[in-house]
Amino acid sequence: MKTRAAVATAPQADLEIREVELDAPRPDELQVKVVASGVCHTDAIIRDQWYPVPLPAVLGHEGAGIVEAVGADVEGFAVGDKVVIGPAYCGRCEQCLAGHPMFCVNFYDRNFGVRRPDGSTAFSDGDGAIGSHFFGQSSFAEHTNVVASGAVKVPDNAPLELLGPLGCGIMTGAGAVLNVLEPRPGSSVAIFGTGAVGMAGMLAALAAGATTVIMVDIVPERLEFAKELGATHTVNSQETDPVEAIKEITGGGVHYALDTTGVPPVFAQMTRSLATRGHGALVGAAKLGTEAPFDIGTLLLSGIKVSMVVEGDAIPQEFIPRLISLHANGKFPFDRLTKTYPFEDINQAFADSANGTTLKPIVVY
Repeated sequence: MKTRAAVATAPQADLEIREVELDAPRPDELQVKVVASGVCHTDAIIRDQWYPVPLPAVLGHEGAGIVEAVGADVEGFAVGDKVVIGPAYCGRCEQCLAGHPMFCVNFYDRNFGVRRPDGSTAFSDGDGAIGSHFFGQSSFAEHTNVVASGAVKVPDNAPLELLGPLGCGIMTGAGAVLNVLEPRPGSSVAIFGTGAVGMAGMLAALAAGATTVIMVDIVPERLEFAKELGATHTVNSQETDPVEAIKEITGGGVHYALDTTGVPPVFAQMTRSLATRGHGALVGAAKLGTEAPFDIGTLLLSGIKVSMVVEGDAIPQEFIPRLISLHANGKFPFDRLTKTYPFEDINQAFADSANGTTLKPIVVY
């Protein structure tokens, strides 16, 4: 079938909206009419080739839509089902079987290879094959074929125009807090970075009952917005040493901390802001080969733990419904982080995300 897709063709270049050919879904796939797709920092860094992903390709990995066709081997889905689409994973490796599919040993190939395992692509045009299956979905298209195991069925009344980011950015921040850090009620949490991932982490910390939630950034407007959403304290790290400020606020350091930036000096600040036996986590993406200072001599006696977290270490089929339930009950208002854009304005959505105008852009088809 013919459909429209936004195609990444070269580093730094705007995505090109083209008419492309979409092949029939394979036996393990769903064909989905995409209603909306979030725009994530990962889309931008792949467009700009921080990771060596073959171009041209259709990116997009925070899709939500309606099932239009069901592959012959797929069970549990029917035409008309509403779905949020999460990352791809093999389902057979040690990590998948242990309940950690976001650490699938085949994760990179399945999500960044922009090909099916047999090397084929779902998209093409007159110039040849176009990469597909980015994060199992390539949701910057009006219709796409997705890996069925990554799809999550949601209620018929679910607001698809809002829910796509639950498949990556929002899941990443919230999952790092709820699934990995697991803050106790009454505990303290510091979050470095007030983008969509950091704000989602903050909302999750509040939902978990943390009573001291400190947001760290250099953008005053973002810090004020964090206060509106429930942060108990904010620190402008351009004006104040965040480690000293956090230790003063907490009387020695936070129980839990999250770095959403992937910036080496910020990662170091996160580790030093922790209390004795505190737990920190990193979710921020950095260029391959990036190294960060880590003072093992000083930190050894602190007994801290640092976790590297991919996609919130979530099982999407379990975690996304939890977030939807929290949102429906007013305990996870991630809708306040979003702004919608028509498909034709997808490059403006990327620009607004990059300059901080919009925390979480969502492209609506």
